[in-house]
Amino acid sequence: QVQLVESGGGLVQPGGSLRLSCVVSGSIVSINAMGWYRQAPGKERELVASITGGGRTNYADPVKGRFTISRDNAKNTVYLQMNSLKPEDTAVYYCNANIHIPWVIQAQDYWGQGTQVAVSS
Repeated sequence: QVQLVESGGGLVQPGGSLRLSCVVSGSIVSINAMGWYRQAPGKERELVASITGGGRTNYADPVKGRFTISRDNAKNTVYLQMNSLKPEDTAVYYCNANIHIPWVIQAQDYWGQGTQVAVSS
């Protein structure tokens, strides 16, 4: 059973910072790309940032220069450092990972339960 558990969300004032973490646990062989998505009320889930197994990163235009994604492969953990937060960053943030599990040839996508980020004065 693979689990992704996010932490680090909360309420922050505009201009503030938060750091999200997502730990992958369970029976896994390897983790390919990992990423963060977000979903605001009434909107579709959208990609925020992703990072490959080799460390190549990709960011959505609205967060470029403000957010940084990183990963610690030894800890099966992905992070999202969010700086200069804006009210429009308010959303539930979800962790995603593409994972190989034992006895299954094709890697599969797994999701965390989400963590709320609210940016408000």
